[in-house]
Amino acid sequence: MSKGIGFSRTITLDWLDVTASLCVQEIKPIEIRAHLAETISGTVHGTEAQRKTIDVLSAIWVKTEKSAPQIRQEALAIFPTLTSSEERFWLHYGMTLVCYPLFRKCVAAIGQVSRTEELITRKMIKDRIIGDYGHLGALDRSVERIIASLTNWGALANTDQRQIYRIQLRCISSYEKLQSWLLTCAIYAHPSEGIPFDDLIHLPELYPFNLTIGVDNLRKDVRFEVQRQGGGLEMVRMNQ
Repeated sequence: MSKGIGFSRTITLDWLDVTASLCVQEIKPIEIRAHLAETISGTVHGTEAQRKTIDVLSAIWVKTEKSAPQIRQEALAIFPTLTSSEERFWLHYGMTLVCYPLFRKCVAAIGQVSRTEELITRKMIKDRIIGDYGHLGALDRSVERIIASLTNWGALANTDQRQIYRIQLRCISSYEKLQSWLLTCAIYAHPSEGIPFDDLIHLPELYPFNLTIGVDNLRKDVRFEVQRQGGGLEMVRMNQ
């Protein structure tokens, strides 16, 4: 997948819930597409628009079976245990981080701005990622779709002014297993092989979440390798 193309449609949490639920049931990909076509038909009009929407949903939950099998398998095991949309949002967000590099760049840009500002514009996001993606024709549209999706997910909120959004912070969860799983997604998606623990739990791309997990939790988790370096620095990477 081209690093600048892919996230071409607005995606809702309801549709992601349906997609994940179908994957939990181990329904065949072609049948999942048929179910999703029926699910979105009342909202998304036109064959091409429906195909692109299903492509994005399938990329996040179906095709990651090959690109990130362990992360996906763990997500599908957790999914049926969650009782609220707020908790399921953690899984959808993490799987999207894993699937779409452009999504990670956009939410990292939002997270960086959130440290000093409450509002953000589409231009601010694009200006921060254009160095990596250049002036690709689909970039504006993809950023717009990501913003619209984040708004549906509750990670951004519309304001009275067009194309100006309020950054929504601190989606809190005390569910340690959910937090540690999200960190596996963040490390997988990050260009660095290892990340200092304090940086990891404050990554800008994780801006909607308040992570309370401690480094000792990761030290006991077989998925992580934690190495103490000079100055008390705790470097975290995924176990191979």
